[in-house]
Formats: sequence, structure tokens, C-alpha cells
Amino acid sequence: MNGKNPPWLGLSLFGWRYWLPMLITGLLLMGMLYFVTPFLTGLMALVTLACMLFFRDPPRFIPDQPGLMVSPADGKVVEITRLEHHDALRGPALRIGIFLSVLDVHINRSPCEGVVASVHFEPGEFLDARNPQAGIRNQSNTLILKASPAPDHPPIAIVRQIVGAIARRIICPVTIGAQLQRGERFGMIAFGSRTELIVPDADTWEPMVQIGQQVKGGSTVLLRKR
Repeated sequence: MNGKNPPWLGLSLFGWRYWLPMLITGLLLMGMLYFVTPFLTGLMALVTLACMLFFRDPPRFIPDQPGLMVSPADGKVVEITRLEHHDALRGPALRIGIFLSVLDVHINRSPCEGVVASVHFEPGEFLDARNPQAGIRNQSNTLILKASPAPDHPPIAIVRQIVGAIARRIICPVTIGAQLQRGERFGMIAFGSRTELIVPDADTWEPMVQIGQQVKGGSTVLLRKR
């Protein structure tokens, strides 16, 4: 298992600005309701626990075999598309889209080892993440990974964090030049959303998943080098 910014008591430190106020508020309300009725106290405890579970960050086994791309997120595979041309990759590409429901772990992990060459936030709409137009029209954040920081090195992978109708907070504290290991945590999206992995040289990669399959961030192999 690897990845910087490890969890604290099983909760992601990426989302502490959200879950800490929720936890404090929930505990205060439970203390106040304790003197009113045990039923409301129990109900508030369940609501607080549900909020905390959204920010959970379970340990993951990261495959170490060469020539693999692991899933950048938990969720369901909703797209496997070969693109004739991708502008950032300057050629054909392969795109895998993953839908994250509110029940999924929302930590994003690097699909491979690489250097962050670009981090680009794009404002946009908040369509349902399952909508085919969500990847184009919704607010997003794009990471481009290279094998080396040298300007002449081509990208080896692109990861896009895309908001949904409920998820409206992209958390990505990594900066240009950061070195990421395969499976390393780099951020999260607060509540349901979509994550995409895009790789160049589509014919050199064999998809190891199918549409509709559930995947785990950092541990499920999405692509294998032919």
C-alpha cells in the first residue's frame, strides 16, 4: 500500500474541511438531543455516521507488475471509448469513464507512476455524472502525467475529476512537478461524481475491465500493455 496524505482514523485528510465541521456539529446535536429523546439522538448519530462514511479512506493493495494502469477511482465503469484524436495527446487515445455514486469511496489515485506536468481546473455545469454530456459540460479538473518533467516528453496518462449533480467540490492539492507513484492518493471529489482515465496510443493498451464492472481505486487493473 502506498500514497501520501494517509487517512486519520480511516477518514481522508483531503476532506477534513468538510467532515470535521460535520462531526463537531453532529456530536453537539447528539449531546443536546440526549436530554430530549433517545430516538432523535440515535437518528442524529446515524446521520453523522453516514456523513463520515462518505469520507472514508480504506487501505488498498497496489499491483506492482510493470505495464499496468490501475483505476483512479472507485465506482462503475460506464465508458470505454477509443478516440481518433485527443488534442492534449496529439493523436488517438483510449478513454475509460468511471461513475462514483454517493456510496463509493471518493478518493482519487494515480493510475501509474509519473510527474504531474499540468493541473487545469475548468468551470462548468453540474449535470448528473451519468449523463454522456457530463464529461464535456461539467466542472472538472485535469491532471496530465508524464514519465519525466522534460518538456519534450509526451504525456503517459490523463486523469479528469468531474463533478456531478450532487458533487460540487473537487479537491486536488497536488502541484506541477509532483512525483506520483502508482496508486498514490492525489485528491478526491466531494459526493457523487465521475473520473476519467485517458491514455495515448490506444492500440498498445488492452482493457482489463468491462462496462458495468465495479472497480476499486488503486487496486483494480484497468489497462495492460499489449
